[in-house]
Amino acid sequence: MKRLLSWFAVVLGCASAAWATGPGTLTSLRAIHLLTNSQASHELPVQFEATITYFRDYERTMFVQDGDVAIYVQATTHASLIAGDRILIKGTTRDSFHPYVQSGDFTLLRHGGLPQPAQASYRELIRAQHDCKLVTVRAFVQTADILLSSNRRNTGLQMLAEGGPVDAVIDSDNPAALKDLLDAEVEITGVASGKFDGKMQQTGILLHVTSLDNVKILKRAVANPWSLPVTPMDEILHGFYARNLTPRIRVQGTITYYQPGSAVVLQNGAKSLWIAAQAHNPMAIGDLADATGFPDVHDGFLTLTGGEIQDLQVLAPVQPVAANWRQLASSVHIFDLVSIEGKVVMEAREASQDEYVLVSGGNLFSAIYRHPPSIAPVPIPLPPMKEVPLGSRVRVTGICALESAVPFDRDVPFSILLRTSNDVAVVARPSLLTIRNLILIVGVLLCVVIAAGAWGWTLKSKVHGQTVALATRIEAEAASERRNAQLEQWRSRILEDINGSRPLAEVIEEITALVSFRLDAAPCWCEIADGARLGGYPTDADILRRVSEPIPARAGPPLGALLAGFDPDSQPGSNESEALIVGARLATLAIETRKLYSDLLHRSEFDLLTDIHNRFSLDSHLEARIAQAREKASIFGLIYVDLDDFKQVNDRYGHRIGDLFLQEAAVRMKRQLRSVDTLARVGGDEFAVLVPEVRNRAKVEEIALRLERCFEEPFAMEGVVLRGSASVGIALYPEDGTSRDSMLSAADAAMYLAKHRHQQIA
Repeated sequence: MKRLLSWFAVVLGCASAAWATGPGTLTSLRAIHLLTNSQASHELPVQFEATITYFRDYERTMFVQDGDVAIYVQATTHASLIAGDRILIKGTTRDSFHPYVQSGDFTLLRHGGLPQPAQASYRELIRAQHDCKLVTVRAFVQTADILLSSNRRNTGLQMLAEGGPVDAVIDSDNPAALKDLLDAEVEITGVASGKFDGKMQQTGILLHVTSLDNVKILKRAVANPWSLPVTPMDEILHGFYARNLTPRIRVQGTITYYQPGSAVVLQNGAKSLWIAAQAHNPMAIGDLADATGFPDVHDGFLTLTGGEIQDLQVLAPVQPVAANWRQLASSVHIFDLVSIEGKVVMEAREASQDEYVLVSGGNLFSAIYRHPPSIAPVPIPLPPMKEVPLGSRVRVTGICALESAVPFDRDVPFSILLRTSNDVAVVARPSLLTIRNLILIVGVLLCVVIAAGAWGWTLKSKVHGQTVALATRIEAEAASERRNAQLEQWRSRILEDINGSRPLAEVIEEITALVSFRLDAAPCWCEIADGARLGGYPTDADILRRVSEPIPARAGPPLGALLAGFDPDSQPGSNESEALIVGARLATLAIETRKLYSDLLHRSEFDLLTDIHNRFSLDSHLEARIAQAREKASIFGLIYVDLDDFKQVNDRYGHRIGDLFLQEAAVRMKRQLRSVDTLARVGGDEFAVLVPEVRNRAKVEEIALRLERCFEEPFAMEGVVLRGSASVGIALYPEDGTSRDSMLSAADAAMYLAKHRHQQIA
């Protein structure tokens, strides 16, 4: 052991000395392996021998190993190389999760055997102790499927090793060979690597396997899954068993975002972490804090669940990173505190949040300020939304939240989560060069032209010939100015209609009329992508010379086309394409503005998973119903529904089955309701039903009973069959409450009594 330590110290000393004097060509894999990412980023030249342990040429993925050290090589070659080849590699170093080599210069020396694979545990793999090495892992196969990667078919395995999940991709597309793998205990040999988010933080384990020959079945499944005995549907939970030994961990960082009752974001240097926490206690942005919870990966993002936060009350502010749209859309600033400039094109106040839609570099993104939850007995009105004039250039500061954590995706949609309304700072007010000001200028010019014409008329008697020519020219210019002014007024009116409440079809028809006017009354019409045809479509369109301009979309296929018809014998004019392009841009703005408004309105009122009303929509309906009941001295009911043992569904079958279960539960409950009833999702597995137009409690109890019984039929989802049940509580206005909170509390309390009775019966 002492000799080994001495040798290792000598190697480190040599590497340090070489770096201090300016590195030359690195000639061994061990010397490259000892580099830091900072050193590797200098693109140092390398020339070394190693054995290929895995090579996929169409993805330029290569792993090589020499002794007990290994590295990833980005191979810019399509040479016919296979695992076991001993090669000479010339290239340069790069920095990433660990240093790697980029090379397109390979020399085949000979073919030999592979290195002896190391026995690896889940804990060693998740800590990257065997990164890029050939390893052998024991695990149970949970799924075995044929997948597509770079349009090539290969085999994907999802396995469970002792300690956690391990995935494998195998260069094989033989479905028949997979039939014996499901539920089997296997020993699989391949090259270990990680799964990463946009910051190259490891979020999982992936084995690269050359062929199915490297998968050895140690113990086959007790029985074929399709020959298992049929279990009664009401007894499926008899086979449920789960054990989670994940320990609680502690992290520390600066509080950069806090949403009471929902989440906290901590940042420490370049690392940021989203922590799901239900805390409502005061916390200060910029303070150092400790957090404890359970490590997890949610939608590809590292997260801490079950979080508990302790504000250390030590000021340690984090400076926001100034970035542009391209940098934030590249996934490298996940949950970081950032700032970005853009122009405000839309702003909207919703029940739960204020949203500003900005454009930066021709791309849209949103800046969102979520309203803090009110814990006062009487709801406190929200302060006015911070209004920013449309067209202003602003700088927004907040947390970068993305929709995807895959580091290989580009242009990932993102939003900026604002801490306060003061995170929106106006950099520049809208330009004075507006349509209104342009119209005023044109009006002044028109007056000048008219005055010049009057002055010319007074000189007619003296210089008749000259004044006639001058008057003719001035009249032509005036006509052109009037036409341009009319076009600008028309275009301004269309822009106002786009941002107003006028129906989209009428706005499109107004755009076609504008284009027709510019083309000297030529028929013009619009064909929307969904089949609608608007505008002045002529009856003889088939014989006309038609000119078409696609209506471009911000993303995806065109939204339709704008067309104009001309005499078949006419020659194309220079203004035809220009007029249609202007009209197509106006049509794009009209269609996408309405789509954006409709989407924002729907998101504010409906639950994205079940497509029923959300908590905030229910609150609004409940307040309105209370006001109506007071005015008419009427009654109504509120039913609270809680799904029994829903957490076990998520724990046993995963969030995918849990989401399908919630969607099916919502569909079943809607079938039991009348058209006047309102169903809403108020929590993870909690629902509420507003029941108007009832005469007594018995009618509400009848609907509640139907809701409870609709869970008696088993739920079947993607091969999983579940038995569901629900606990139901009701409240009647004004007998059980006269305010929104009292009604919700009464129904919730009744539901918990029912749940308690169910548990006693069970």
